[in-house]
Amino acid sequence: MRPPFLERINIVSFGAFSGKVVGPFTPNLNVVFGRNEAGKTTLASFVGGVLFGWEDARGSRNTYKPTNAERAGSLFFAVPRAEYRADENRGTRSGRDAGENCGAHDRGDAGENRIVRERYGAGAIPDAAEPVGMGEQRGASEGGGNEVLGEFGEADEIELTRVRNVDGLQGDTTLVADIDKETFQTMFALTSDELRSLRNTTDMTAKLLTAGSGTGASPAHALAKIDELLAGYTSRSAGAVRSLVRLEAEQDELRARLAVAFEEAERFKREDKEFRDLAPQRDEMMARLDALNTDIEALSAHRAQVKKLNDEIAEARERVAALVAEEEQLAITRRDQHDDDLVPLMHLAAGDERALRDRLDALASEEAKCEHAVDLAQDNFATSKAAFEALLEAEDAEDAEGRARQRHVQVALSILLPLVFMVAGVPLFIHGREIASLSFTALGVGLVVFAVVVTLAALVMLFRPDKAADAKEARKQDAHWIMLQDKKKLEACLQNRAAFQERARTQLDAAGLGPALGSLRQSRALLDEAREARAEERLFRQRQQALVSRRIALEDSLDKAERQRDDLFEHMLPHGERTLDAIDALLAQKARQRSGLLEASEALNRRYGELKQELAQAVHLRDFDELKLRYEQACTQQEEYAREYARLLLAKRMLESAIAAWESKSQPEVYRQASRLLALMTDGRWTKVSMTEEGRLRVIDAVKNAHDPLHLSLGTCQQLYLALRIALLMTADNVGRSVPILADDILVNFDSVRRAGAAQAIAELARVRQVVLLTCHEEIVEALREADPTLNEVRL
Repeated sequence: MRPPFLERINIVSFGAFSGKVVGPFTPNLNVVFGRNEAGKTTLASFVGGVLFGWEDARGSRNTYKPTNAERAGSLFFAVPRAEYRADENRGTRSGRDAGENCGAHDRGDAGENRIVRERYGAGAIPDAAEPVGMGEQRGASEGGGNEVLGEFGEADEIELTRVRNVDGLQGDTTLVADIDKETFQTMFALTSDELRSLRNTTDMTAKLLTAGSGTGASPAHALAKIDELLAGYTSRSAGAVRSLVRLEAEQDELRARLAVAFEEAERFKREDKEFRDLAPQRDEMMARLDALNTDIEALSAHRAQVKKLNDEIAEARERVAALVAEEEQLAITRRDQHDDDLVPLMHLAAGDERALRDRLDALASEEAKCEHAVDLAQDNFATSKAAFEALLEAEDAEDAEGRARQRHVQVALSILLPLVFMVAGVPLFIHGREIASLSFTALGVGLVVFAVVVTLAALVMLFRPDKAADAKEARKQDAHWIMLQDKKKLEACLQNRAAFQERARTQLDAAGLGPALGSLRQSRALLDEAREARAEERLFRQRQQALVSRRIALEDSLDKAERQRDDLFEHMLPHGERTLDAIDALLAQKARQRSGLLEASEALNRRYGELKQELAQAVHLRDFDELKLRYEQACTQQEEYAREYARLLLAKRMLESAIAAWESKSQPEVYRQASRLLALMTDGRWTKVSMTEEGRLRVIDAVKNAHDPLHLSLGTCQQLYLALRIALLMTADNVGRSVPILADDILVNFDSVRRAGAAQAIAELARVRQVVLLTCHEEIVEALREADPTLNEVRL
């Protein structure tokens, strides 16, 4: 029957993942493809953390703990359900043992069926049917080719959850009960760095190969536990509870202590008789000393109280004088800080101050309007004045030059043109008369007449009115008018501003802000200063009241201390001098009396105290009886531990023999498989893997040269240890059947040929175990797909 397999991963919070679901996965070969920093290593660490506990924060190791959350998540395992159907004539099933690769299944079928029935119920595997599809194809059955077909469908899920390490793994923990964290990290969680070696090769091989032996626990684990127990029986450490060496030393010590305890018991008997004889004398002496000590203690206590009261009285008087001086200094400081200008404003009520500030805001708004109007009028006046002056300057220069030029042209035309025509016309007229030619005569008359007309036209042009000059004069008058209007507006705005300033100053003076001299800014500053002055006045009064209160309290305490001192003197010295010297004299007298009594009874009291202390301790002593009991218990424990030690030695020899026999059968198969897989990965370059007598790995190449793994290249070393791990996992197929093999980019150091061979080896492993390979290289995905077309690809 196919075991449960990892179907999907639900990450609640782990590293950068939150609320992440990855899957689904198939029970055979799966590839998780993602680019760099997609979270592949985080995903592999999460699976190991859920199964065997989160990593502790030690050193600089990344524990993937989120900043504001606990690491938490679940692994969901699918439980395949077998549905059986057979033909009408069910044949014998003896042929299933004849398949090519059935050896591994023969070793594990009985144990596997037993474990499945115990874990999931007796009905998980029917007696009359056998599931098919557990690994490689079974051999053909005998008896006419009848077959038993098994189809698996999805049934219930098993959820394994972990939040805090102290709470442990929640769910059906039997899925991982047959492997430990070290085995998982070494054999099931493969990384490129992990493939450089195989830690504790011999121990790991024994652990995996004997884990499928059918016993409740791995014999290798049991042997390690027995060695640990045996070491405890021979250890000299105080922490070894069952140490035979320690028990023997304890017996010797107890015998010596028993002898000492017997002598001590006899001494206590003699001291008890002596103690009873001294008791009456001591009681009388102690009564007199107690009375005298009571008087001395009372006098000493009263003297201490009187001294303390004297100190308190002196200190209180000094503090009262300091407070009076502080009050006077505070009053002087207040008078120096007083400002007469702020007196009227300091007595303003809060409502009046708010109203006055509102009036200042209104005046400020009006002042801003006046200033704005003046600025605007000034700008307009300056603009119009500049325009007018520019027009005057431009017209003067242009008119003078234009009029001169026009006059010159007109004069030239009025003289030259008529002169030309007259010069031309008169000779033509004369010549026409001389030759009697009417045409020349008419042409000469025409030219003379045209000269006269041109002359008249020039005269008309000289004396005709100039319209352009009139238009320029009109523009000059308009600009002058605008300038006058802007000037009047400016004068009006200045008058309004002056009127406002006068009115504002009147209002400010009426409101008590005369020192501001009409300035609204100064008025606000005066109001702020008045507010600060009021606060300082309140603070001054509070400090003054606090000083007065402290001074009155100190004066009351001073009176009380003086009355208590008088009462103490009345009690101690009703008729004598009331000083500390008198009390010291009385104490000296009492001390001399006590000294005389102590000298008389010192030896008696000392002996009595010693006897009493020793006898009081002796009443509760049970050492002698306890030592006898402990000695008997030690003897009994020694006999019991000796029997247990003998049984453990016998069990160790039996386990060593069993492990040696088991390894002699299983280890050759492991190294045979590893040699075949290494040859497959290296394309025949390396052909054999073996173990030396000293327990070291040895690899042999195609020309029969043996090499140590330390002398191999990085890629070849990784291929060696990958082949060894796959061989172990395929041989010990009953160990961790439900735990997936997690491979994090283990083929990155392989060339294309060896990568293809490694992909075929991984595909072989995926036929008997679930494999999840994480990579960021697409060529690795394609190589695995060529090795196993049923590859399931999951993208991050």
